[in-house]
Amino acid sequence: MVTLPAIAILGAGSMGRAILNGLLAPSVQVDGDIRVTNRTETKAAALRVNGVRSFATETDPHANLAAVAEARIVVIAVKPAMVPAILDEIADGLEPDAIVVSVAAGVRASTIEARIPGICVIRAMPNTPALIGRAVTGLSAGSRCGEAELGLARTLFDTVGTVLEVPESRLDALSAISGSGPAYVFYLVEQLTAAAVGLGFSEAEAAAMVNGTFSGASELLVGSGQTPAELRRQVTSPQGTTERALAVLAEAELAELFGRAADAAIARAEELATGASTAQ
Repeated sequence: MVTLPAIAILGAGSMGRAILNGLLAPSVQVDGDIRVTNRTETKAAALRVNGVRSFATETDPHANLAAVAEARIVVIAVKPAMVPAILDEIADGLEPDAIVVSVAAGVRASTIEARIPGICVIRAMPNTPALIGRAVTGLSAGSRCGEAELGLARTLFDTVGTVLEVPESRLDALSAISGSGPAYVFYLVEQLTAAAVGLGFSEAEAAAMVNGTFSGASELLVGSGQTPAELRRQVTSPQGTTERALAVLAEAELAELFGRAADAAIARAEELATGASTAQ
């Protein structure tokens, strides 16, 4: 059984809901309660299950303040551009020993610390497989956190998958791979599905082939203990069809292309960080 203190999740979008789902697992006990905020009452009402206290900002202008009262862990799960305003809103309502965990891409710990003096700040970069408990989450502690606070954050994100602790200087790079990575995979699935349709298969047949292939290959990679290169070689018979297809992919310089994609994601994170640090 995993035990955590009272938790507030500000912003119950996809990632906020994924974290909430992890907290509601039978193996997790929250001493105190779980509070979440959403913009609309309709969305807030849907989250009032299993003792969750759910607030809507459209009906309660002090919803975020009410949620953070007596909460030990406060998860900031709003869009990056909204982070400065929500920090200013809750700053006076945070408990002295609160741990503020931000999942907003590109918003630096120092930017958050400047708006909530004296509070421990931790940045977390989970990815969307958190929705099924299969996230990869990067954690980076700010300047005011000790091992105890980082340990609580680690325990929180253990409920939705795997956790990697990295220096904040590496967090944008981690996000460019694991954070954006699901989108890269889905894009490849889209393109291979389109190729299957182009070969005369129906949409349903193409989806069955491609989705099953990606799922099976991923499980084989995790379960076999072998490297991707080793598994690729096992599929690639000399002078066979797969070898010919891989030669075409090699000509497209995919390794260089993925490097450029990761660099573009990191550059965008730096732009977001600049915008957040100058927001008033």
